[in-house]
Amino acid sequence: MAKTSKRLRKASEAIDRKSLYGLEEAIKLIKDRAGAKFDETVEISMNLGIDPRHADQTVRGVVTLPNGTGKSVRVAVFAKEAKAEEATKAGADVVGTDDLAGRIQAGEIDFDRCIATPDMMPVVGKLGKILGPRGLMPNPKLGTVTNDVAEAVQAAKGGQVEFRAEKAGIVHAGVGKASFSETALAENIKAFARAISNAKPSGAKGTYIKRVSVSSTMGPGVKLDVSSLATSA
Repeated sequence: MAKTSKRLRKASEAIDRKSLYGLEEAIKLIKDRAGAKFDETVEISMNLGIDPRHADQTVRGVVTLPNGTGKSVRVAVFAKEAKAEEATKAGADVVGTDDLAGRIQAGEIDFDRCIATPDMMPVVGKLGKILGPRGLMPNPKLGTVTNDVAEAVQAAKGGQVEFRAEKAGIVHAGVGKASFSETALAENIKAFARAISNAKPSGAKGTYIKRVSVSSTMGPGVKLDVSSLATSA
């Protein structure tokens, strides 16, 4: 059985694990207890009333956080000629075609997001078994298969977050850094929760957003009162 560190035990002392906290109070508790030597990521976990095994109950999409993620995102783009130049000017870290595919097949995956122009999908499609399990496969529904590569690159680097419910119906993501202001974190969390609410699948029955908790990378989780998220658009 894993032992709880002294630092984590101390950080958990003022948190009632059975209580539901309002968003503002929860954020303050998290920020006050983010005591690691690095800028911890603030993470949200949402337990949804869905069964992702059914096609009409999948939850997947993207959301642009109003205050960014605080994380430096490396973006790879499959494009050629003019579109490759466009991607490079927009700030893409890696741009290529067959050469990029070869690097990926060799295990060189040094990026966090992958974008492709439609004409490159025959090349990218062969990488599905590598990119898919890592959540890196370009997808037109997520805006990562597009001819507007400049906009896609800028969105990826500017705070866009992808989300996808896991088998247990849980979706989670980083929504900022502990160094962010309380207001910035609240805005990001509400934007993420609103995106999840708007992505409610047709097959979802009963309570959709069942439980929500937030935490920092090394800190204890804090359970949220769902009503404090104001998820209506």
